[in-house]
Amino acid sequence: MPESLTEAFDPARARAIGQALRVTQERVAAACVAAGRPEDATAVLLATKTQPAGAVRAAIKAGGSLIGENRVQELVAKGPALADLPHQAHLIGPLQSNKIPAALRWADCIQTVADLSLAQKLSARAEARPAPLEVMVQVNTSGEDTKSGTQPAAAFDLAAQVAGLPGLRLTGFMTIGLFSPDAAAVAKGFAALRAIRDQVVGSGEPGTAGATHLSMGMSGDLEIAIAEGATMVRVGTAVFGPRV
Repeated sequence: MPESLTEAFDPARARAIGQALRVTQERVAAACVAAGRPEDATAVLLATKTQPAGAVRAAIKAGGSLIGENRVQELVAKGPALADLPHQAHLIGPLQSNKIPAALRWADCIQTVADLSLAQKLSARAEARPAPLEVMVQVNTSGEDTKSGTQPAAAFDLAAQVAGLPGLRLTGFMTIGLFSPDAAAVAKGFAALRAIRDQVVGSGEPGTAGATHLSMGMSGDLEIAIAEGATMVRVGTAVFGPRV
């Protein structure tokens, strides 16, 4: 691999990232046990927005097998530098139609499907892949205008439609938690996503039985999300530190 793609990276920072990841993994395991769930019930997805490829490589080498990018541009830019390391890459930010080909080159999962039009365009491109493209339906459970996602009342119908599209495999649901110091209000949003998931999975609609994942919770509210059933938490600052 060209040296320019792997780039020299500060060994001390690499060790710090590895230690922070281990602490985070222990925190997640403890939250699972506190919620009465197996300690490995929730996976850590590394939110790598603005992080250089060297930092992401350090985290993967330390045991972070899932990464999430908010921007397709970053997914594309870092993809070649990470290609030699075993990991899965998820898009956890908005996807514009004109960026679908680029996203599908590097993403294993699109977590931000919020309307049928985007799903249909993904389907048209994904049919040529050797394996279905994993997707999640993003739901705005917080009710905040600044948050993306379909409305909770529309989530069931959207999920059923997405699950029936060729080339796609619906694996679950994603939400961004309410930004609030009120833990009960934050938990309510996460519980709403769990209820949607349970309704969809239990519906018997074709392609929905495997839609069990709940991608919810971040560095500041992951314990709340895990208590409400998160199977994946998206963690950035707890591992990499504040964005610069």
